Amino acid sequence: SSFVARTNTCGELRSAHVGQKVTLYGWVQYQRQGLFLVLRDFQGLTQVVIPQDEAHSHVKELLSSAPLEAVLRVTGTVSPRPLGQQNPKMPTGDIEVKAETAEILNSCKKLPFEIKDFIKKSEALRMQYRYLDLRSARLQSNLRLRSGLVMRMRQYLCNLHGFVDVETPTLFKRTPGGAKEFLVPSREAGKFYSLPQSPQQFKQLLMVGGLDRYFQVARCYRDEGSRPDRQPEFTQIDIEMSFVDQAGIQRLIEGLLQYSWPEERGSIMTPFPSMTYEEALAEYGTDKPDTRFGMKIVDISDILRGSNMHFVQNALSHPHGSVRAICIPQGVRYLTNKDLESLKESAKSQFNQEIMEIIHRPDGSLKSLLSKFLGEKQQSELIQALNMQQDDVVLLAAGEHKQVCSALGALRLLSADLLEAAGLALRDPTAFHFLWVVDFPLFLPKAENPTQLESAHHPFTAPHPADASLLYSDPTKVRSQHYDLVLNGSEVGGGSIRIHSAEQQRFVLEKVLKEDSEVLSHLIEALEFGAPPHGGIALGLDRLISLIVNAPSIRDVIAFPKSFRGRDLMANAPDYVTPEELEPYHIQVSWPLEEKEAKKN
Repeated sequence: SSFVARTNTCGELRSAHVGQKVTLYGWVQYQRQGLFLVLRDFQGLTQVVIPQDEAHSHVKELLSSAPLEAVLRVTGTVSPRPLGQQNPKMPTGDIEVKAETAEILNSCKKLPFEIKDFIKKSEALRMQYRYLDLRSARLQSNLRLRSGLVMRMRQYLCNLHGFVDVETPTLFKRTPGGAKEFLVPSREAGKFYSLPQSPQQFKQLLMVGGLDRYFQVARCYRDEGSRPDRQPEFTQIDIEMSFVDQAGIQRLIEGLLQYSWPEERGSIMTPFPSMTYEEALAEYGTDKPDTRFGMKIVDISDILRGSNMHFVQNALSHPHGSVRAICIPQGVRYLTNKDLESLKESAKSQFNQEIMEIIHRPDGSLKSLLSKFLGEKQQSELIQALNMQQDDVVLLAAGEHKQVCSALGALRLLSADLLEAAGLALRDPTAFHFLWVVDFPLFLPKAENPTQLESAHHPFTAPHPADASLLYSDPTKVRSQHYDLVLNGSEVGGGSIRIHSAEQQRFVLEKVLKEDSEVLSHLIEALEFGAPPHGGIALGLDRLISLIVNAPSIRDVIAFPKSFRGRDLMANAPDYVTPEELEPYHIQVSWPLEEKEAKKN
C-alpha cells in the first residue's frame, strides 16, 4: 500500500490485524440486506459490516444504497468474525471490518454482465466491455502471472547471462515470403512501410553490429485471420546470440523456462526430449506432437504386404506408399458409431484419406471388413504391433506416407477429445510436456505450385552442415538448422542458426526461392562486412502463458485482444477515416457499391 491513501489491500487482513483501524479502497462485489457488503480490489475480498446504530445512520444509508461495482473508500476497525461465521474459502475469512466512515468515490451504472468468473457471457460482450472483464479474478491472475514470468525472464537473460534489451523499429519494409504484413502508408506517393512479422532482420543486424547477445519483448504483426491461438498483433520473447550452435540455444531456453516458471505450476525437468521432424510426422502425424498420451501411429506395412487387399497393394506399389494405424484405447466402450463415422468423415474431407476400422472383440478376435483378408498369423501380428486390448478400436489408413500420417495424426487428437468428453482421462491438464523438434526440411513445395519451393521456416535459416553441398544440387533434400519448441501439442517457440554468408544468402533467395534479393540488399550487404555466425529463437509469449494457465484462447492472457475477426470491439477499430485525412498519403478508397449505398443512408 505504499504511495497510496489506503492502509491495506482488501486481500491482506488477517486475525493478526484485529483491533487495527484501517482504510480500504475497492469495488462493491456483493451487498446483503443492508447488513454487510464485500469490498474487492486487485488482491482479494474483505467483508465490511454496515453499522446499524443511529450515530452512523448516514454511513448505513450510503453503504446500503451503493450499487454493485461502485468504488468506495471505507474506514473502520478490524474485528474477528462471530463464532461459526468464519469463511475458510476466503483468505480474509476470519475477520471483518466494522465500517465507521465511508465515501462513494464513483457510482456504477447497470452492468452488462456480472463480474464473476462463473457467470457465462459471450466473448463478444467481454471484448466490448473489456475494462469490466479485466476486473475478473481469472484475468487479473493471468495478467499478473504473465508480468511475473516476463520479469524473471529479463532477470535471467540480462542479469545472469549478459543479454542486451534492444527495442527495434515498428515501421519497416516488406519482407519476402512468410505471412502477410500490414501496410502503413507514408507521405511519399506510392510508398508504404510494413509492420514487421518479427524483428528477424534487426536482430541479425545487431549481431553484425557486435552486440553479441540480444533480447526483446517484441510486439509483432501478421495480417491474417485470428484463431484461438493467434492474433493479428502478438508478443514474442525474441532472442539472438553470436558464436552459438543449436545445442547452445536449446540449453539457454531450457534454463530460461526453468528459471522463470511459475512456482504454483510445479517444476519442469530439463533437458527437454528431442525428436526429428521425420520421427514426429511418422509417429504423431504432425510437427508439434502432444506427448502427454500414447496412441502413436504404427507402421504395419510389412505385416500387410503379403495380403491380397487391393487398396493395400495399390498403396505399397508407390515409392512413398505406407499402411499405418492408431489404436484407440477402450474405443468400443467410449465411442459411439456416430463418433467413428465422424472420425472417418473428417479424414475424408480434410485429407482425402479413406479409413478402415478394426475392433478387438472380448474373445480376442478382430471384427472388420478386412478380417476375411487376414490370416491368423497376420491378425496376431497386428494385435501385437498395435498392443491391442479388449474393446480397443484401430483406425487404419493406406496411401502416400505424409498424407496417411497427417490424417492419422489429426484423428489421434480428435479421438482423444472424444474419449475425454466421454469420461476417459487421457491428458493430464496439470502436466507440461516440452519437446524439441529438429532437422526440419529447409524447403517445402509451395501449396499453390508444387514445382516451386518456399522456406519451411524463413529464408535466413542455415542448411544442416551435413547437407550443405546438397543446397546447390538438390535443395529439396536439404535439412535445416531450424528447431521448434513444442508444449502439449502447441508450438511455443521456433528458431534457427542463420545464414551468415552473403553469397549463400543471395543464392537461397535468387536461385532456390526465386525472390528478388534487392528487397534484402541491406541485410545481404551487412553479411559482407564480417558477420559472425549467429542464431536465435522466438518464444510466443501469448501462447506460452495461455498453456500455463490452461486458458481456452490466447485472448484470455492479453489485456486488450482483438476479436476472432481481428477487430477491436471496444473501440470499434478499424474505423473509417475521411478523404481529407487520406489526402496526405495519396490514397483514395474505392468503395464496393453496397457499402457506398450504406454510407449514404
